[in-house]
Amino acid sequence: MNVLVTGGAGFIGSHVVEGLVTAGHGVICFDNFDEFYDPAIKRRNAAALSSCDSVRLIEGDLRDQLALDRCFNGERIDVVIHLAARAGVRPSLLQPELYYDVNVMGTLRLLETMRRNDVTRMLFASSSSVYGNNPKTPFSESDNVDMPVSPYAATKKAGELLCHTFHHLYGFDIFCLRFFTVYGPRQRPEMAIHQFARSIMDGKPISVYGDGTSRRDYTYIADIVDGINKSLSALQGYEILNLGESQTISLGDLIRLLEKAIGRKAILKQEPMQPGDVLVTFADITKARQLVGYSPQWPVELGLEKFVGWLRQTEEVSKHSLPSNN
Repeated sequence: MNVLVTGGAGFIGSHVVEGLVTAGHGVICFDNFDEFYDPAIKRRNAAALSSCDSVRLIEGDLRDQLALDRCFNGERIDVVIHLAARAGVRPSLLQPELYYDVNVMGTLRLLETMRRNDVTRMLFASSSSVYGNNPKTPFSESDNVDMPVSPYAATKKAGELLCHTFHHLYGFDIFCLRFFTVYGPRQRPEMAIHQFARSIMDGKPISVYGDGTSRRDYTYIADIVDGINKSLSALQGYEILNLGESQTISLGDLIRLLEKAIGRKAILKQEPMQPGDVLVTFADITKARQLVGYSPQWPVELGLEKFVGWLRQTEEVSKHSLPSNN
């Protein structure tokens, strides 16, 4: 099977590509290496991936039709895993037009390119952010998601609607996968766990927004990749699936677990809650269990230990790669 992975050089994408290669699939890795965070990080991921004969790397933007056409020309694509997006809740408040352009128009352009090339199978990366401040927990796929609280969340809901439209009009098989706060090795550096861990290791203060009681359903990257692989095998019709750990932990307890894994106390700097933030995320994964056999295996305690080990190793490699003063 040949798989196009958009955003394939990013955090989640690079893990997904690795899994596809291990399973014996051919992969087209499409990424624009934008500057939302240091492009060198994604280029390192891409360099490791492109050393494999079954991976073809294409640098391009979802909004560039010529770049998309390069993906579909020359070889058959059987399925698309659409992970590329402008990420982040808080930044979307500052650049809502950019988020709409990339996440909505980019997704529409990709779907249209698929239609013209008779490619009708997709996994679409949605987000738990679509649930907003839903008072009912855990969040179920049948819950109303008509009240997003950030432009980012609104673009992800719009993406789901576009996917349903193409399923209805053209018979596309599409699963929209709502990811719940994914973390693990290669996590984007601006995300909370990565920021917190690095600050604790460096003895720098952590900005804690709110009183520390907000709760998140943190999902380890290996469980997300497993959920994607199982969704790929079951892909038929149109479905929305939660991929989370189905466990929550408070911000305060998360920091305490990081302190334990790192062996150092955090320096806390209290800040007010930020616009666009939600009080809780909590996945009901009953549907994903039943439909695709999704079964998360990584409790947050083990996942954080694994992440901290990766971060230490990365820091050590970076330290030894610096030029010598001798």
